[in-house]
Amino acid sequence: MKLGLRELGMTDEEAFLAATRRSRRLHRPWVSPPTTRDGFREFAQSDPRRRRLLLWGRDGRGDEELLGYFSLGEITRGALNGAYLGYWGAVPHTGRGHMAAGMGLLLRYAFGRLRLHRVEANIQPDNRSSIALARRAGFRKEGFSPRYLKVAGRWRDHERWAVTAEDWRASR
Repeated sequence: MKLGLRELGMTDEEAFLAATRRSRRLHRPWVSPPTTRDGFREFAQSDPRRRRLLLWGRDGRGDEELLGYFSLGEITRGALNGAYLGYWGAVPHTGRGHMAAGMGLLLRYAFGRLRLHRVEANIQPDNRSSIALARRAGFRKEGFSPRYLKVAGRWRDHERWAVTAEDWRASR
């Protein structure tokens, strides 16, 4: 399957909502992406500085499917020159290595095109799949933040994982 990333657009509403609805059980309690039209429109139009990227796969017949989602938010330039990363995979495509390949594309985009120095992912400690994905991509655990982020209406603990451009380039 040929993979590619592209920015989320309003024309992605149907595919995005279908993927989030199919993946509800997988995502809980880790993330709460929108599952309604109004929710999608608010989500897609909020914070124009956030880079929202969809991972698409194209099979041999040319059919495209939404495989996952990546978000680079709170992009800060200057001395920090970094961003916060969020991501999720879509059912039924999990467990096939697509998100690992997508993470490689995302980091190439972040450290290449955006010229960031650091990407940080805050992951709930029990989310073993997301931690494994970050670790495989070269992220290192930097710390623990109690009640760091409100997800699904509750303040949840998170581990801080990060990778710098230098570390990423050295690992390639």
